[in-house]
Amino acid sequence: MELSYILNELGEDRELYFNAVAPPIIQTSNFACRTVAEMREMLKNESDVYFYTRGNNPTITILEKKMAALEGAEHAIAFGSGIAAVSAAVLSQVKAGDHVVCVKKPYSWTNTLMKSFLPRFGVEVTMVDGTDASNYKNALKPNTTLLYLESPNSFTFELQDIEAIVAIARAHNCTTIIDNSFATPLYQNPLAMGVDLVVHSCTKYIGGHSDVMGGIICGKYETINKIFVQEYMTLGAILDPHAAWLLIRGLRTLPVRMERIAASTRKVVDFLSQHPKVEKILSPFVENNPQYELAQKQMRSNTGQFTITLKTDDIAKIDMFCDGLKHFLMAASWGGHESLIYPVAASYNTGNYKSSLPFNMIRFFIGLEDPDYLIKDLDQALQKV
Repeated sequence: MELSYILNELGEDRELYFNAVAPPIIQTSNFACRTVAEMREMLKNESDVYFYTRGNNPTITILEKKMAALEGAEHAIAFGSGIAAVSAAVLSQVKAGDHVVCVKKPYSWTNTLMKSFLPRFGVEVTMVDGTDASNYKNALKPNTTLLYLESPNSFTFELQDIEAIVAIARAHNCTTIIDNSFATPLYQNPLAMGVDLVVHSCTKYIGGHSDVMGGIICGKYETINKIFVQEYMTLGAILDPHAAWLLIRGLRTLPVRMERIAASTRKVVDFLSQHPKVEKILSPFVENNPQYELAQKQMRSNTGQFTITLKTDDIAKIDMFCDGLKHFLMAASWGGHESLIYPVAASYNTGNYKSSLPFNMIRFFIGLEDPDYLIKDLDQALQKV
């Protein structure tokens, strides 16, 4: 399918809703039945019909069809947040007594799921350095059922060789799941490389306006339908129809936003890479990255995230730099129209949490502002370091 068709037409049967250009928000909890026989049939086929919005809803279906097509999947299922999608995908593939191999340093709540939540229910987890695929193989046990990837992974953006890890998984009859939020379906398609399930935090690039939360799982119809019957319907972490409508709106502009963000990010990174007060830049598409060739093989472009380390061991100067930025917001998430920073230093001296990362690391997300506008801001703030 062509990209423009997926984003603007797929799943949108406009003749069913008065030829409205924008799809309607079907804000209902129930769908009525006319007869007992009709209700009986609906209950038999709840995964394929509109019976109760905790199961299916027409607005949400439009989003799911588009996301499935973008990832080259047979089917998709939407959730109320990214971590809800990650959790449901993982829980669908494990049971007590199983073993999971997961990349080190994933998204923080994925890390909590792996290290704290799964072990409570008898699932063992081994975290490995994913930059070497053989680490996954070496961590395998007779009871390993799942290999979890996040490529690039959060904050430090190391890659995993997706095809190599898929080959390991298939040789040992293991399922593979990958978080593809960083790259979006436009710039990386793990299912085409053999991954079984792809998850996204739609809160990020899919929404694109910092005003909605959501998550999605994409994969084969049979696998997604099993998740629907078990984790989705039981745990109830569903996406609201209005949130789905906002995500559909976000998809309309995804290509132009990503193109702008990628180009601006390259310009900002070029500036920072030459600045004497920047020690290092962590990004898959920086040429001195040892995984640069793998990034070019697996991904079609950079996106808006990268991390820098400032050339100082004085946390006060880190604070001064971050506080001195006038046109970057300081916030936890990313993927919207605004540029953001997330300083590791913020997790220091809190009394109840300390990151394992160096305090002179700062994660950036570049939004839709003019890159020269952002560079001027960075330049003036760096003078304070």
